[in-house]
Amino acid sequence: MTQENDSEVMEFFLLGFGGQHKFWYVLFIVFLVIYVTSMVGNIGMILLIKTDSRLQTPMYFFLQHLAFVDICYTSAITPKMLQNFIVENKSISFMGCVVQALIYATFATTGCYLLATMAVDRYVAICNPLRYSAVMSRTVCIQLVTGSYVVGSINASIHTGFTFSLSFCKSNIINHFFCDGPPILSISCSSIIINILLLAVFVGFNLMFTVLVVIFSYIYILGAILKMSSTAGRKKAFNTCASHLTAVTIFYGTLSYMYLQPHSKNSEENMKVVSTFYSIVIPMLNPLIYSLRNKEVKEALKVMGKKF
Repeated sequence: MTQENDSEVMEFFLLGFGGQHKFWYVLFIVFLVIYVTSMVGNIGMILLIKTDSRLQTPMYFFLQHLAFVDICYTSAITPKMLQNFIVENKSISFMGCVVQALIYATFATTGCYLLATMAVDRYVAICNPLRYSAVMSRTVCIQLVTGSYVVGSINASIHTGFTFSLSFCKSNIINHFFCDGPPILSISCSSIIINILLLAVFVGFNLMFTVLVVIFSYIYILGAILKMSSTAGRKKAFNTCASHLTAVTIFYGTLSYMYLQPHSKNSEENMKVVSTFYSIVIPMLNPLIYSLRNKEVKEALKVMGKKF
């Protein structure tokens, strides 16, 4: 499966998890259940927001797109991973690898900016409630969401273009369960200095910028909550942020560990585990977090349950 120096790589082989051949049936069932739960939860969230008039607010408009993003990037990875658990030929075509990497990077980056946008939305709702409707108008919401998709697409296109323009003469075996940037760079025989620099700059900027937006938004939100004289008002304000804050903590914590951890002997295996959590488990958790900790969503679910 190793390519000769002068040959062109037509396909890659995904190594997957260490020892997966021993427990493939357990892993297949576990990840299949997670994936199905994720699809049902996120599609259900989108349909619920579209059909319930009480959820036609900017916060749920952003949440609807976050659910769509979760569907897209987990679907770019999980079906192929499930297939590789039950087949011996774990290959993926060169173009298939390009498409998988592009979709994953696009929607992962878009997710970062959507979560930051949702933090700004909470800031305006709590710190400037009288101007909320004017500031977070339908036009502004559409522009913010469109901007998130555009930034995600540009970021992914640059990384994917530079990554797959490299020569792969060392090997065509990717030590991962999907086509992610760092494992692909490690099998290139070209100079990857520019790629590493781009990865550090773009991932660093996207993480730093969106995290700072979230942090400063919540600093102002916390200040506004502490100034409230009513205990009930403080509790209500905090409850409106609790779901988003939980999702943000899990998302950014996992993403930061994935790309900013120092290289070590165990870093590749750690990357696989964290990537699994980020790309497969988090899309399942988000609809649960926003439904179990959100009064409006729970009420909408009760209404929908009565209809059926």
